Amino acid sequence: MNRTYFLLFLFIVGSTLIITHWAAQRKQTTRQFFIADSSLSGFQNGMAIAGDYISAASFLGITGAIALGGYDGFLYSIGFLVSYLLVLLVIAEPVRHLGKYSLADVICARFPGNRIRLAVAAVTFTISIFYMIPQLVATGLLVRLLLGIDYSVSVLVIGSLMTVYVVFGGMVATSWVQIIKTVLLMSGIFLLSLMLLSRFDWQLPLLLQHVKAGTPLGDRFFSPGHLFSTPLEALSLHLTLFIGTAGLPHILIRFFTVKDAVAVRRSVITASWIIGLFYVMTLALGLGTVALVGWQRLVETDPTGNLAAPLLARELGGDFLMAFIAAIAFATIVAVVTGLVISATTSLSHDIYNQIFRNSTATEKEQLRIAKWTAGGIGLISILFSLGLENINVAFLVSLTFVIAASANLPVILFTLYWRRFNETGVMVGLTSGFLASLVAVITGPHIMNPGHGWITTEPLFPLLNPGVVAIPVGFAGAFLGTVLSRRPVDKEGFSRMLVQAQTGMDPGNPVGRRPS
Repeated sequence: MNRTYFLLFLFIVGSTLIITHWAAQRKQTTRQFFIADSSLSGFQNGMAIAGDYISAASFLGITGAIALGGYDGFLYSIGFLVSYLLVLLVIAEPVRHLGKYSLADVICARFPGNRIRLAVAAVTFTISIFYMIPQLVATGLLVRLLLGIDYSVSVLVIGSLMTVYVVFGGMVATSWVQIIKTVLLMSGIFLLSLMLLSRFDWQLPLLLQHVKAGTPLGDRFFSPGHLFSTPLEALSLHLTLFIGTAGLPHILIRFFTVKDAVAVRRSVITASWIIGLFYVMTLALGLGTVALVGWQRLVETDPTGNLAAPLLARELGGDFLMAFIAAIAFATIVAVVTGLVISATTSLSHDIYNQIFRNSTATEKEQLRIAKWTAGGIGLISILFSLGLENINVAFLVSLTFVIAASANLPVILFTLYWRRFNETGVMVGLTSGFLASLVAVITGPHIMNPGHGWITTEPLFPLLNPGVVAIPVGFAGAFLGTVLSRRPVDKEGFSRMLVQAQTGMDPGNPVGRRPS
């Protein structure tokens, strides 16, 4: 075991546990547990959103994708970044005005009913679990690689940590873990970027010359066509990334942690700047990996390219810098997983237990107790799945979560907020059709059905690795046709009330005209 790696990992774990202890000392209420009592500033929440959104796939995966695929790899980051325009302009403020704790609250503000709440909560829970598993698997593999600790022990430790953060600290601890992760991540890659540029005397043309020499692609490194087999595959991926972010439940619930619409806008703008700067620096790291580490050495060390950033760090600053970057990658995964746990916990304890089973009659103490037990159960489920998937490529689950968010959640959110004729049948058909289309397309696609290395060793029935270009229209069509063919009368008055509240935060049905707390 490398002692430097171990000490830095221990520092990250110790810091986050101190934060959790601090959060646990506060008097906990349901608002404190689920949404940090809406006490975060716009800047703090923006940093937390960035910490929630920038996953290990972004930090490790995109750096490697740029190093291996050049231009195509950078296109990934464009899709991630542009998605926040949709969130800022269309989604963020209405979600904050209509919701209380969860995405189901937003939909049920217009369509109250247990059936719809259950369906939205089920999709939220599924997305959270599907996204959580590959993060835990990646953490286990990273810790095993760097510290020599058995994979099972690594997953058990990380899974237990994320559960402790949520059970004892709730959204307060989750938010500050994400904020600290953002500070560490941005500081680390900024330092790497400066060291990289200084190695080439701050001359970008010189860096690009070494990039051409370090990759077998040569000048073609800066042209498209290396990662995506067809233009349709590239279009499908970017459509999924652009639309899917606006439907991710663990991102949307972050808008409840601030007090008003102004703070919501500041949150999204802050997050957009941080994420934008991050992806610009990942471009520099990807280029630097090719120039200094070399394409051949990277592929021999890790054919997936996920170790590009740590290898570049070792080249620039030796073992200590590599250990620091690896510890940041660890913190990145922990922060994302913690956000997913709180999202899944909210969907089960608030939406299903309190709203459906108890008809909103559960006491404050009872809701907190159930929420903590639920968080523990979710942690256990995730750990058990991750332990069984050590030797299986689970990267497709990340793709699946974005596709489900884009094809099931987003059509329902947009139509709920902006289409007067939309009704309960459209909600159910849209959720169901989008979810099933995503699931079927991924299961029958090259991720699962592949003669060489698939779970099912046969030719895929669906040709695309990224099925968003098909699944997303199916979700929108399901929501539209479900509404039109149901022939239910249009509730113009109800839509008008909801629209006023969604856009202004004022509730016309409340005597004082304000959104109920």
